[in-house]
Amino acid sequence: MRLQCALLAALFTTSCTTVPHEASEPSIAITIDDLPVHGPYPRGESELSATKQILAALEAERVEAYGFLNAQWTERQPASMEALKAWAAAGQPLANHGFAHRHLSEMSAEEFEQELVKNEPVLELLSGGKDWKWFRYPFIDEGENAEKRAASRAILARHGYKIAAVTMDFSDWAWSAPYARCKDAGDDAAVAKLEALYLQAAQEGIVHFRALSQQTYRREIPYVLLLHVSAFEGRVLPQLLKLYRDEGFRFVTLAQAQSDPAYLDQNKPQRPAEPQGLEGKAVKRGPLPTRTNYQPILEGMCKA
Repeated sequence: MRLQCALLAALFTTSCTTVPHEASEPSIAITIDDLPVHGPYPRGESELSATKQILAALEAERVEAYGFLNAQWTERQPASMEALKAWAAAGQPLANHGFAHRHLSEMSAEEFEQELVKNEPVLELLSGGKDWKWFRYPFIDEGENAEKRAASRAILARHGYKIAAVTMDFSDWAWSAPYARCKDAGDDAAVAKLEALYLQAAQEGIVHFRALSQQTYRREIPYVLLLHVSAFEGRVLPQLLKLYRDEGFRFVTLAQAQSDPAYLDQNKPQRPAEPQGLEGKAVKRGPLPTRTNYQPILEGMCKA
């Protein structure tokens, strides 16, 4: 444990006394972006039906999952508020994903602060006393240069936010549109193929990010998984959670995962920013493992 602290201090100019989560099994926190609306939806499905499916899967596995909110939808599509109310009623926490899901690299620092604050009334209304002062950058875009990144972090620190990291993902959002097309076309074989590809991508993501963790820290860190609230996610989430269980993961909360020293600069955005994500950190130690690009396959499915 002391050796791991020394390694972290040498790599990232951080200090620590203990490294939590020292266990034989890996751990993972589930986070879900783009509440309440991440479409398109097949006919007969909606943001509310997708949310209810996701909530049922989380409840069945007794998993807490932060939902990252874009409150613009409560103005553009007022009925979408019902999905947020369902999320809150299920006891799942909400946090800030920017009001209109805008790229930081396309905004000024002042606009970024407005996006942050404009999202807060709905979070305060629905938080139920839970900690909503977590922020997930839309598109995982932390700015086009070091100055913009530092400015946004200063704003987050001033408003009392922690940054919700992403240390495992597999571009699950890319399945949303193909699923809507294939479901509407009544192509059950294509939907089954989408499910198989999704689980294959998730499995590859596990291997990829566990390798990056070893490459970066020489140990297994607790992971923070990025998912999106969609009709397809609602359909396959039970299978996905089972996959993580079968791979030996235990589910933890976002706060538990990010209590690890690897997340110190995200928990304290007033600190200097480290390289972004596991890939940004690992590349300093050698070439990154290759990953399958599923998007060309997905984009061609069920198109007339």
